Amino acid sequence: MSSGPVADGVRVGATVTAEIVLTDDPRALRTQARFGGPRVIVDAAVEAIEMGGRRHAVSVPVVVLGSGDGWQGLLPSQRLRVRGRLASADRPGLVAGMLLVRGRPLILGGPNHVQRIAGVLRAGLRTASDVLPADQSGLLPGLVVGDVSRMDGKVEADFEDAGLAHLLAVSGANLAIIAGAAVALGRVVYMPLPVRAVLAAAAMLAFAVVARPSPSVLRALLMGLVAAIALGTGRSRDGLAALSAAILLLILFEPSLARSYGFALSVCATAGILVLAPRWRDRLAGRLPRWLSEAIAVPAAAQAAVAPVLVLMSGEVSLAAVPANLLAGPAVAPATLLGFVASLVAPLHAEAASWVVRPAGVAVGWIIMVADWAARLPYGAVPWPGGVVGIGLLGAVAVLLVALLRSPLGRWAACAVAAGALVAFLTIGPSVAAWPPARWLLVACDVGQGDALVIAAGPGKGVVVDTGPDGTQVDRCLRDLGVREIPLLVLTHPHADHVGGLAGAFRGRRVGAVAMGVQTRAAPAVDRLSADIARHGVPEWRVSPGQWWSFGPSLLTVLGTAAGEISGGLGDEAAVNNASVVLHVRWAAGSALLSGDIETEAQAALLSGGLPRADVLKVPHHGSARQDSAFLSSVGARAALISVGADNGYGHPAAPTVSRLTWAGMRVYRTDRSGDLAVIATASGSLSVLPRGPPAR
Repeated sequence: MSSGPVADGVRVGATVTAEIVLTDDPRALRTQARFGGPRVIVDAAVEAIEMGGRRHAVSVPVVVLGSGDGWQGLLPSQRLRVRGRLASADRPGLVAGMLLVRGRPLILGGPNHVQRIAGVLRAGLRTASDVLPADQSGLLPGLVVGDVSRMDGKVEADFEDAGLAHLLAVSGANLAIIAGAAVALGRVVYMPLPVRAVLAAAAMLAFAVVARPSPSVLRALLMGLVAAIALGTGRSRDGLAALSAAILLLILFEPSLARSYGFALSVCATAGILVLAPRWRDRLAGRLPRWLSEAIAVPAAAQAAVAPVLVLMSGEVSLAAVPANLLAGPAVAPATLLGFVASLVAPLHAEAASWVVRPAGVAVGWIIMVADWAARLPYGAVPWPGGVVGIGLLGAVAVLLVALLRSPLGRWAACAVAAGALVAFLTIGPSVAAWPPARWLLVACDVGQGDALVIAAGPGKGVVVDTGPDGTQVDRCLRDLGVREIPLLVLTHPHADHVGGLAGAFRGRRVGAVAMGVQTRAAPAVDRLSADIARHGVPEWRVSPGQWWSFGPSLLTVLGTAAGEISGGLGDEAAVNNASVVLHVRWAAGSALLSGDIETEAQAALLSGGLPRADVLKVPHHGSARQDSAFLSSVGARAALISVGADNGYGHPAAPTVSRLTWAGMRVYRTDRSGDLAVIATASGSLSVLPRGPPAR
């Protein structure tokens, strides 16, 4: 995939016309294109490409990032013609590149018969789930068939933090539940053993069709069919041999799976359950009931087996995963069975399907509650060195633990250390918690390429300035800060990297009012924002220079909002940036200037109108190159905060801007390198910046 027409086009960023075949369902992105256009991401195979006046027949996998209408509802195996730009992908070696498409695709052919049936069944499950609360209706299809298209962002983030994300990847556990139910049904009606095996195989094949043949589904299906053959012939089943055969066949069929983290996680988890879980269960059975021994051994073995892969992926070790899986596990089987039955019933009788999913909602609600609890646990995920060093250290710790636990004295010592750590955590932990820091006044949340700032407004309260591109990230930041009420939410300007996470700020919090500036150049985007705010029943204010508010320790003053009129012949985006709401925030210990995305024209206008000095500057426009040197130096700040995403593609922050800030006497702090940034009041009555440190996730 490193050679050929597509690879050549990726290297030069060529604009091409391509015929593609979808290999997965389009997934909607929560972040939208600028000014609110919908975006989707979908895996596809390029079958033909027109570039430089020539047509090439190819067959290479790509990731398609589409914006605009016409993508939702498309199914795998559909053939499309699109026009877009080729770019490098974030999964080198697995796909040839990314195809960035703007506009509606032209449909050349419909899906095949199997995918059409699967689409109807999946859509039926989604429709039947509408009778459940929003978080449950989004999760149930994810648990049953891996359909996360409507999953709530907070729930998805909680699953990741709690070590439950594997429940959303359809795998052997789902097929085992379906096959087990089919075998049990056959036994109830006195079917002979071979017939029960055929029934189990048919149920697994039907489920694989509905769930789409992803690598984990195909692996589990191959293992299940081997087990069904063994059941029907009365021969003993060797799970490890079946797993090995499935891995070999899948890699021979699709070699790129050898470099897939998802496939590695699925294989390691299954191997852990097959190899480690029986031994651990038998050891625990002498001290605990057998059902409890198995309930503890299975998630513990799976987590131990995937730990090395997780260290390579994310540089962390999850401590919350085992208890979370232990608590959530009993609810997975009823949710999966009832959801699968509902997907089969829905095309025949929608009302009956809705009644089937109601009890499934109880099970799903329990899983959501467990995920929320586990995600809130302090130190639920412990940072760990990545790469080969991290795996070696993890192996050394594992060997030490095994050696320690083999002797009675070692077990007593381990119990004593664990008890001491628990007592220390319960008594000392809350008072030395690293985050949020004591006396915090302002926090620049790490939300990637975007802005989200929180200003202290009293216990449990915070004024929010912008919400970043993704509601999950800003919600997580507010939750970590303990913010339960937002007396004022300021949206500096209606670009998606500043307002895309609005729903996350509203999630579970009372918002007093939303303030925006005057934006004549972005009327459609402002109208959409106003409609969204109105749906939450919150008043909307249009602010002007000179307005001020006092919340807790913070005094906020509006300096500028309508600089777009001075942008001259600049494009609309620059005009909207220049019309950002600019705030000056004062505390007893100092002050800060929050400058939105204003560019050189608005900076010069503010400077000519009299710019108050500040101790901390939120650098405009993520540190872009369009900065007025006189403006930066006139602020007189000692610290500069840059909210920016790693490898953002815009070149932010620009090297000349960082140099200007340094020459102006500011110490530069960046969220892409230091995570959340907190401005705190020191004991001496001055301000200091405390970085949280780059999060493992």
